[in-house]
Amino acid sequence: MEIQKIAPRKIYEVIADRIKEQIVSGALKPGEKLPSTKELAERFQVGRSTLREALSALKAMGLVEIHQGEGSYVRSIEPQTVDLPVFDALLMNRETVIELIEARKALEISNAALAAEKRTDEDLQKFEAVLGKMEQVLGDEEEGERSDMLFHLTLAEATHNAIMARLLDSISTQMQVAIRETRRLQMYANKTVSTQLWQEHKAIFEAIRSRDASAAQEAMRKHLFHVEQVLLRYLKK
Repeated sequence: MEIQKIAPRKIYEVIADRIKEQIVSGALKPGEKLPSTKELAERFQVGRSTLREALSALKAMGLVEIHQGEGSYVRSIEPQTVDLPVFDALLMNRETVIELIEARKALEISNAALAAEKRTDEDLQKFEAVLGKMEQVLGDEEEGERSDMLFHLTLAEATHNAIMARLLDSISTQMQVAIRETRRLQMYANKTVSTQLWQEHKAIFEAIRSRDASAAQEAMRKHLFHVEQVLLRYLKK
């Protein structure tokens, strides 16, 4: 008889599974707002970062919608189609992550050019606020990850193309789930690396502020190449 090793489940997977069960059973209704991250973290007796990982997993499954600054809401779903992905397999699947990186590069390089052409003064103010926050939290893995994602979301919104913003949101969520631990370990918790990332984001912003689409594309290309190299060094071959 062949014995296969049973992989231990991570805490955020267990939490995601419990919330999923409540959604599928109907205990949590479509459109219903989930308790705050703080409240859920207290209920499950875990840190907020772990709870956010669980919510990201639920978002990747299409079970919840996360609105920045507003909270998380239950989506309308077909119970028979819902299943919890095998996160460990996805995390270490080099081919899957490479495909996600390729898709992200294609999208974000285009977004950078569009943002340079279509950005408004209000968009610039949002960029400046995000970059200021990024500089304040250099070396803080949790806040660093959050401000990084917010920068790229702000850029997508600066394209003033709703489809581009939705595409980025979908890809970013999948990448968050697949490589969350890698990103934290190798990027945001390392102050030298996180400082370089901040400088790369600033270069993208400066090109967008100057309405230089070519420079914005090149700055984004360099940034994503750096991110790709960090990730691929970590992933198993």
